[in-house]
Amino acid sequence: MATLLHLDSAVFPQGSASREVTAAFVAAWHEQHPDGQVVYRDLAANPLPHLDAPAVIAGAEDALRGELAAELAAADAVLIGAPMYNFSIPSTLKAWLDQVIIIGHTAGPEGSVAGTPITVVASRGGSYAPGTPREDFEFVQNYLEKVLTGMLGAEVDFIVPELTLAHSKPEMAELIPLAEASRTQALSDAAEKAKALATRLAA
Repeated sequence: MATLLHLDSAVFPQGSASREVTAAFVAAWHEQHPDGQVVYRDLAANPLPHLDAPAVIAGAEDALRGELAAELAAADAVLIGAPMYNFSIPSTLKAWLDQVIIIGHTAGPEGSVAGTPITVVASRGGSYAPGTPREDFEFVQNYLEKVLTGMLGAEVDFIVPELTLAHSKPEMAELIPLAEASRTQALSDAAEKAKALATRLAA
């Protein structure tokens, strides 16, 4: 029985593009692997404290850091909802990363998370794809790819629903068809990736 660790970090519980796609992923995971377990953390509803000096010194011996690190290490796969806020990730997600990245424990070549598949739903209100005017403002995928692979040694995959503000901003109205296409593709990708991952881990 495989375990999926599911993290959401979008501020709004309703109307969130990243939450919609992570929910589709989890639904497909359950459909493909009904005996699988899902451990869920809503980092917006229940934010973690920022890392402080005593916790850094204690490392995995700190009660909270030890709990979070064990939860991550026990997961066969991880799903992260990471909407773009002010060109980067939500501070609640950064707090989780700071708590769980422990050198010599979860992090490093022999870390407990090495090789774990992590799927990140990186939603954004506009487009920051290569070749777009705001390409240089993309600090979600760039950052998470580096920290999750470079420090944790994880296997990282991204699903990117973009132009999510097209329906609410009049100046983006002409982009609505592209936004809908991106949403449809993201939901399809989530279902396909979840089923493939569940099949792989249940084998």
